[in-house]
Amino acid sequence: MNTSQSRVYLIFICIAFFAAVFAVFTLYRVTLDRSLPKLNTSDEDTALRGDIITSDGFSVATSQKLYSAVVNTRNIDPNKKELFINLYSLYSGADPKKVEKILKTKGSVKLSKDLNAKEAAHLRELARKLYRKKVFIPYQDPKTGIVTTQGLDVTESGEKRSYIAGDTLTPLIGYTSKKQEGKITKASGVKGIEKFYEDQLDDITNESLKGPRDLSNTIILSGESKLKRRKDGYNVVLNINLRLQQMLEKMIDERAKSLIAKEIVLAVMEAKTGKLLALASTKRYNPGAITQKDYEALNSSASEYAYEMGSVMKPIIFSLALQENKINPLENINVYGGKYKLGTRTITDSHKADSLSAEEVIVQSSNIGMINVIERLDDVSIYNGLRNFGFAQKTGVDLSYEQTGKIPQISDLKNRTYKATLSYGYGIQATFIQLLSAYNAINNGGVMMEPRLFSHLERDAKKYFLHSSETKQVLSKEAADKMRAILVKVVDSPRGTGRAAKIPGLVLGGKTGTAHIATTGGYSDKRYNASFFGFASDDAGHNYTIGVLVREPMRPYPYYFASWSALPVFKQAAEILVENNYLSPSEAFNRNKNDIAATALD
Repeated sequence: MNTSQSRVYLIFICIAFFAAVFAVFTLYRVTLDRSLPKLNTSDEDTALRGDIITSDGFSVATSQKLYSAVVNTRNIDPNKKELFINLYSLYSGADPKKVEKILKTKGSVKLSKDLNAKEAAHLRELARKLYRKKVFIPYQDPKTGIVTTQGLDVTESGEKRSYIAGDTLTPLIGYTSKKQEGKITKASGVKGIEKFYEDQLDDITNESLKGPRDLSNTIILSGESKLKRRKDGYNVVLNINLRLQQMLEKMIDERAKSLIAKEIVLAVMEAKTGKLLALASTKRYNPGAITQKDYEALNSSASEYAYEMGSVMKPIIFSLALQENKINPLENINVYGGKYKLGTRTITDSHKADSLSAEEVIVQSSNIGMINVIERLDDVSIYNGLRNFGFAQKTGVDLSYEQTGKIPQISDLKNRTYKATLSYGYGIQATFIQLLSAYNAINNGGVMMEPRLFSHLERDAKKYFLHSSETKQVLSKEAADKMRAILVKVVDSPRGTGRAAKIPGLVLGGKTGTAHIATTGGYSDKRYNASFFGFASDDAGHNYTIGVLVREPMRPYPYYFASWSALPVFKQAAEILVENNYLSPSEAFNRNKNDIAATALD
């Protein structure tokens, strides 16, 4: 090898050596921890629970994000600590003395929690300003040697469920409890609509953004950034109108106070669709601030309280007899002068007639007449008929924890006394919503509709429908129409038990029911449940089924009777429907009313 070749070879070796050194040095910089903060970060925007919205567009349950503000006190420049305290207090509204006290703790401390989005935005802007003013300085951990610069960090801590209408729509709207998902506190449905539609309301996907950051911990959008879009839960839109609901709640509150009642439950259902336009109770609470005194009100009596209903059961039994062609509405029924011996008991009617027409048995609410009616039905027909009407099973109403009540077994009906008392509403337990559905079938040509609070889901201005309400023909149209006509006479007839409900220009019908409440050893003579179930319709085709339950009215005689307690609530509810244009009294009535007024002026 000559001298020239040796030099080239030496140069080549030197270049290779320095290249190797450079490669090792680069690898060291890239792969080894130099005790510097990482230059990549991630940001997550948590999805929110969907709203519950009324048919008139009010978000009665809504979620908003909560944030917390954290700072590492070791990163605050001691010479600028006072500046930090003053600015933080100004932006957050926090007490400077409290901030100063918190900052005495060494390390990471939480300055604020449960901040709303506006407050969080202000504090994030403050964080950027503090970086620019160099309020934060690097801190090296003496144990690990790692250097960090953690400034003011404002992060999501959870969500707050707010109920803008206070106690309105409770208990049906339900309430939520808190659940922990990592570092985030979320809301989870416990009762009512919140529970029933938990899967739809619950948030779906959080938004996440990953990428390199700048010194203020803000992600730099670049080709290296990775974005995952946020998907909130669906909004649940109800059939209920908030204005109508509030008016009905106010009315029954006043009635409950006057009647000294434990509770009043009221519902309005659109007959043809099963839509619940209102479902009101006097036992309400604020879902956002539940206290121990509210515990009794948390359950929905409409769907979770089964009771013996008394005479409102009579039209159901009478319908079964019509369906089986076992009775003619115009035939005479022996009512034995108003007294009838049943085993060791004497059944007494308020009237003393020897006989009544079959329809008058319902109009005047004769217990003796109903005993005669039910005896024409065999045990299997009664049992199957009650099941067909939806008793002893769930209606499908979209409320959590619906109860089924109970009906007598076929073997029980072999006992003549048991069978007789069933005809006027004892020995059977039903929920308010079951009775409402049964009466709606009579009002709707024999077709039973699934009661429905829910209208549709909504997200990003799009509507989504889960399913249509189920329907079932439980009576022939002929039997249903005959029964409906008899219930109209309960209101229209001068001897009808519902005559006080009459409103000129409307078609109203229904049945009163006053039932003793069972206690240990028998039935109480002081505790009653009073009900009225019926309907209100007009010539324009509007038709609503209305149910009223007055639980334990304690106002003295005669106010515990349904005709003095539940019936006036029914009438006032129908008047509120007129006031809000759900019902329109007939033009013939209005013309007649105007003619009378004009004559008076003459």
